[in-house]
Amino acid sequence: MVQAAENRAMRTAWQGKAGRSPLQALYESDQFEQSSLQAVHQQRRELLSNVCNRYTRKRRLLRPDDLRHLVVDDTHGLLYCYVPKVACTNWKRVMMVLTGQGKYRDPLEIPANEAHVSSNLHTLSEYSIPEINHRLRSYLKFIFVREPFERLVSAYRNKFTRSYNTAFHKRYGTKIIRRHRQEPSDRALERGDDVRFEEFVYYLLDPRTQREEPFNEHWERVHSLCHPCIVHYDVVGKYETLAEDANYILQLVGADTSVKFPSSSKTTRTTDDMTAQFFQDISPFYQRRLFNLYKMDYLLFNYSIPSYLRIR
Repeated sequence: MVQAAENRAMRTAWQGKAGRSPLQALYESDQFEQSSLQAVHQQRRELLSNVCNRYTRKRRLLRPDDLRHLVVDDTHGLLYCYVPKVACTNWKRVMMVLTGQGKYRDPLEIPANEAHVSSNLHTLSEYSIPEINHRLRSYLKFIFVREPFERLVSAYRNKFTRSYNTAFHKRYGTKIIRRHRQEPSDRALERGDDVRFEEFVYYLLDPRTQREEPFNEHWERVHSLCHPCIVHYDVVGKYETLAEDANYILQLVGADTSVKFPSSSKTTRTTDDMTAQFFQDISPFYQRRLFNLYKMDYLLFNYSIPSYLRIR
């Protein structure tokens, strides 16, 4: 199988401190009693590979711009493709601890805004082509994904219903209201801070939107941000199993046992039930169009069509 050959090549290329790759050590060692978890991740890789083979006929070459979301940890041989609204703030904090040569010890001590300062982490786009190829061949590559519509509603709630996100209101809200609201008030056109979810959906589906510029990273499709049919990810983590998958990755790369992925204590996070409520007022016609827009993410990462959609 393609995936099995890829795993063998990756295990050969990426040598750990003891002369074995972390994946090889994981397969051989009894210290990781996670056979079921290993099987889950193997299944995710195989499904991803199968969907890519089925739907991607011509593989294009990666451009430097494609690599802006791949964060590099040269110390542990790690590449992380960050996806906004999928615990990426906490993962950036962890990456700052892993790459900080002792400057940071506890991820939660790093302010969220500091985690998003681009100069605090290196991305693969900053390297030369030979350096890029070396890291893509030999580093452990991982990504975290989330149910696409849950992630979309989370992005909408964060960027359009929070009073502090004035930059998004001005940048996107005013345009959305101008184009997709009948008889908007002068205040709404000026401030853009009361975008309704259905207006956001119309904006995403408007052909002018992507003709003018790429989607913002907070609602861009994961397959367009991280290119999983070109970059062969070794671990596909899921938001729904965040704690287990994060711990699995940290063990896999031999991170110091003191480095812990922050546990989520948020009670305001977007859930499936909450997402269903947002879609109640979206017509079946627009539900189907929106699903088609995000369909590849559903297929690649094995998410089912939401039961609340009226598109069957």
